[in-house]
Amino acid sequence: MRNRSLGATLLASVALIVGACSSTGTASNAAASQSAAPSAAASTSASAAASPSASESSAASASASGSASASASAASSAGANLKIGVVTDIGSLNDKNFNEYSYKGAVDGAHSVGAADPVSIVPKDQAEYAQDIQSLIDQKYDVIVTVGFNLASATTKAAHDNPNTWFIGVDQSPICVTDKGLPDPDFGCKGDAKTLLPKYISLQFAEDQAGYLAGIVAAGVSKNAEIGAIGGTTLCAPCVRYIQGYELGAKSVNPNIKVTSAYVTKDFSNAAFQDQPGGKRFAENFLAQNPKIDVLFQVAGLTGNGVLDAACAKGINGIGVDVDQVLSYPASAKCLVTSAEKHLETAVSDAIGSIANRNATPGDNLFDAKNDGIGVADYHDAASKVPADIQQKVTDALNAMKSGSLKTCPDKCGSLS
Repeated sequence: MRNRSLGATLLASVALIVGACSSTGTASNAAASQSAAPSAAASTSASAAASPSASESSAASASASGSASASASAASSAGANLKIGVVTDIGSLNDKNFNEYSYKGAVDGAHSVGAADPVSIVPKDQAEYAQDIQSLIDQKYDVIVTVGFNLASATTKAAHDNPNTWFIGVDQSPICVTDKGLPDPDFGCKGDAKTLLPKYISLQFAEDQAGYLAGIVAAGVSKNAEIGAIGGTTLCAPCVRYIQGYELGAKSVNPNIKVTSAYVTKDFSNAAFQDQPGGKRFAENFLAQNPKIDVLFQVAGLTGNGVLDAACAKGINGIGVDVDQVLSYPASAKCLVTSAEKHLETAVSDAIGSIANRNATPGDNLFDAKNDGIGVADYHDAASKVPADIQQKVTDALNAMKSGSLKTCPDKCGSLS
């Protein structure tokens, strides 16, 4: 799995509280590029406004039809003319993780509204975030997608300074601003981002739901009725939500299953998300103290890849996070059963469609089971490990989440206090 690096500043670090806890990449410092992106299939969902039906009965109906047709035409024209750009996190565009799937979502969204393929910029390092966003602003891009919580501060500032440009921030929720609409380094969050930054859409995900589904799978494949989870830091609310959902999902299968969780650190040091060898050592100690655990869920970015390394070395099952880690971290494929997923491609594509259709909602936009925002990854070679009744339980739980009848997080969701 390729994982987003943490920011050097306090603001970038604290942003982890409100962003996802793992993502794009082990930094390869790929040169910044505005290049052709990986191919992506065009979305089949219609994003332009539906054409009105013709009226043959009255002048009033004809007038209404004409008005609706003009509106549809205007929306289609607006979509086709959108210039869309993407600024990823550091790493590479083809990372099988946050950068790649967010970009593919931008391509899908562009195709669905008839716009040209987006350009992409991959920063060399964190110091380039703001200037890369500004370069797209200077070139009059209408929609700028920024990938990951590390870019939250730069995106917020750009949205404040450029109120006529649409910004889509992937995994940057909740937006925390001052009463002037600027990034709040003290996280007082006194400003109403929806009002102060009316063209900034931030995409967030129901990690507890994805974790719940992963917990069902974990309980289903466990032979010892004892499973574990390791998060990067106690201060990462999405990490906590993932693990809270995981426990509830497992206990929905077996109320007596033992679920043991631990966190690598209580701060935002590199140990939390950027230390693969350290993650392996931590997991080895964790497993030595809990020798009956036979399924281990990681929610710790690059550090979590080390957790999966330890699980594979011990010969137990692993569960990945955010994206399909069989693809993003192939070294884990030999022991990985599934991954708790955020459907980044769907979220970005839908956001672009909403802008073209002029029904975009500024502020925090939640992607969950109801809008296909979360799920679990394909089982790949581990499919034979997952009993048919467990797969049915996953399907039933997903349907219950869509109907709103299933609680997947405790009352203090995202908090350990």
